[in-house]
Amino acid sequence: MITLRHHVLTIVAVFLALAAGIVLGGGPLSDVGTTVTAASRDDAAPADDGGKADYSERFVSTLAPPVIAGRLADRSVAVVTVPGADEQLVTALTEQVGAAGGTVSARYDLGADLLDPDQKSLVDTLGSQLLTQQATDDVAADASTYDRIGQLLGLAIATKEAEGQDVSGKARAVLDAVSGAGLMAEQADVERRAPLVLLVLGTDAGDEGSDAVLAGLVDGLAAQAAGVVVAGVTADGGEGQLGRLRADPATASVASVDGIDTAAGRVTAIMTLQRSLTTPGGAFGASGADGPVPLG
Repeated sequence: MITLRHHVLTIVAVFLALAAGIVLGGGPLSDVGTTVTAASRDDAAPADDGGKADYSERFVSTLAPPVIAGRLADRSVAVVTVPGADEQLVTALTEQVGAAGGTVSARYDLGADLLDPDQKSLVDTLGSQLLTQQATDDVAADASTYDRIGQLLGLAIATKEAEGQDVSGKARAVLDAVSGAGLMAEQADVERRAPLVLLVLGTDAGDEGSDAVLAGLVDGLAAQAAGVVVAGVTADGGEGQLGRLRADPATASVASVDGIDTAAGRVTAIMTLQRSLTTPGGAFGASGADGPVPLG
């Protein structure tokens, strides 16, 4: 039976999609508008789209609070950043988590060496040591270098339990070792592991080696968390780093959102985090194959 909630969500999704269309200058009426304008005002100067883009952002920002309210109630999110992640966007996403009723358990800033294919030997050695010392029963012995380090990080910051879990001595040992090796920024005392992980992309290295590193890392995180969402700006979709990640079969259980440089994209990120608690995977956002926003 189609419920009132379903109708509301559908209407909201249409509004968000229309708002995104305004920003991109697309949509089914874009060509019609151009034709009519040309016919009626041949000598008119090209219209400035800045006003439309600003209106679209304000429209979605106004609509966002009631749309996301309560979606992450009593849930926590571990925010993981890749070098080059936009600080303003990370802050905005963190604020959206709070507006949705959730909490950020901690922020984890990955180091450049962790994602540098030339540092694979360091990552492999550390991962092997931690597997033997801390995680023989938690991480697959035959996991690849970056899948293994992703699982170890996931063990330290995340959990399959929807309510979250306390940080164990094992988790602290992993965090201390990874940060001590310069692969992640040092952490203040973290009390809880989160069921959800939001990984915010940064600078696109643009090479296959880096793509493989990222794919292994997020796949490993997904093995330990209830849900993982990888988020990037609009340019990261399509042929960008996020688009290439989506094409890797190994990341099928990881959800993704591109367009977090827009208000609509940040709302979509929150809705995708909520969805990830029960349904893994999915590609959403400006270039998402599964639509601009998850429904249901």
